[in-house]
Amino acid sequence: MNRIEQLKKIGNNEEWDVVVIGGGATGLGAALEATTRGYKTLLLEQSDFAKSTSSKATKLLHGGVRYLAQGDVALVREASIERGLLLQNAKHLARNLSFVIPAYSWWEGVFYTVGLKVYDWMAGRLSLGDSIHLSRKKTMEKLPGLKEDGLAAGILYHDGQFDDARLAVNLMQTIYDKGGIALNYMKVTSLKKNGGGQLGLITVEDTETGRSYVVHTKGIINATGVFVDDILEMDDPTIKRKIVASQGVHLVLDRSFLPGENALMIPKTSDGRVLFAVPWHNKIVVGTTDNPVNEISLDPVAMEKEIGFILETAGQYLEKTPTRADVKSVWAGLRPLAKPEKSEKTKEISRNHKIMVSATGLVTILGGKWTTYRKMGEDVIDRLEKVKQWPVTQSVTRHLAVHGSAQKLDEKDPLYYYGSDAAGVKNLPGAGDVISSSLGIVKAQVLWAVRTEMAHTVEDVLARRTRALFLDAEEALRVAPGVASIMAEETGKDKQWEEEQVRSFRELARTYLLQ
Repeated sequence: MNRIEQLKKIGNNEEWDVVVIGGGATGLGAALEATTRGYKTLLLEQSDFAKSTSSKATKLLHGGVRYLAQGDVALVREASIERGLLLQNAKHLARNLSFVIPAYSWWEGVFYTVGLKVYDWMAGRLSLGDSIHLSRKKTMEKLPGLKEDGLAAGILYHDGQFDDARLAVNLMQTIYDKGGIALNYMKVTSLKKNGGGQLGLITVEDTETGRSYVVHTKGIINATGVFVDDILEMDDPTIKRKIVASQGVHLVLDRSFLPGENALMIPKTSDGRVLFAVPWHNKIVVGTTDNPVNEISLDPVAMEKEIGFILETAGQYLEKTPTRADVKSVWAGLRPLAKPEKSEKTKEISRNHKIMVSATGLVTILGGKWTTYRKMGEDVIDRLEKVKQWPVTQSVTRHLAVHGSAQKLDEKDPLYYYGSDAAGVKNLPGAGDVISSSLGIVKAQVLWAVRTEMAHTVEDVLARRTRALFLDAEEALRVAPGVASIMAEETGKDKQWEEEQVRSFRELARTYLLQ
């Protein structure tokens, strides 16, 4: 993954079959799909892989219990199947997780049990386990830390959990393993037509050096999530906006608030959403919200009303009431939702993906969610073949192992999420040099991130190669200077780069802290 070598390939005017714009879940899925079907494929990401929405999920692979309640049976069925496939294809990152819904009346217990039996049935042979009705006593055993007052029963069901940003990094590596190229910090600045009136030229800027390149391609896929309208406007400045953005916020608490192995699902909150409290990397992630926003940003910031809502709702269910002082990290992500024809609340807009094609041949994919990233990739390459009238090829990704999946380690191993790459990390110098004992981060991980995972900045390492910023923002701030120093030595950067990196990371990390 030598960046200089890859940039030479871009600079020598060779033509690509497929260029995918966007390095989040959707773009990575599309680029892997194209690469494995034999297309010469290039992915371009303006920032880092999964920098925006795709690193800020609730870390769940789910069919969508609430989509079932909304009557979106097709989406639940598709997502349940894709959830099962991902648990097989990324064994090192995805796992079966038990959730418990507390019921505060006899009727609630019956209602949720019946609904979840339907949910199990829809997953078919890819079901992760049967839903069961729990007594009050069993519910408390499964969810230590839950408030007992008024509790009548509980319902246990199964869904998947995963590490979103780590999956993005491994998908990028899988693209390389299969012969494609994926580059971060490459911002598309313009699209131009070829002689036949179809888009075929892309101007892209390397944001690290400022150098521009012109890329020749037969097909272009716009998979930029909340930024799809920016690319659409390069094609047609008069186009109406196609995306509405909804902000989702998560808070991270100490594991002591919910010390068991199971997740809590609150099925009905005051804003009509569900709320989860989920064990993750020895912390508890609580979220999410659903608030429409007008401003699209790579680094959205949680609003006070969202923070207050999560703390208040969690406090109604947890024995130990969380306060602002208990929050280890807070983050906000923007969901890209396909704009409906008529006005709807964002929580009611379908999470189905939508593909549109412009007169100039630009194929754009909107909406969707992490769980269905593979199916979205399959669908968008199918559509591209149809638009370009290329011979039909078959998808091979249903049972394609993601990079690292060959080995599943015990989760007690702090490097378990590297899977089969863990041995490589442990063989690097600095495998025993601890950077953060509370988060289990060692120097070798920083070197591995730079050498094999395309990490360019301190933020890349502390936010998305390790998950320090998302787990404990204060600890991430503490270790940032040491990480910058290791990276500078590894890449030959000077002291000024080091200081700038630390300053930039501090600025970002402050938005993950509750002052």
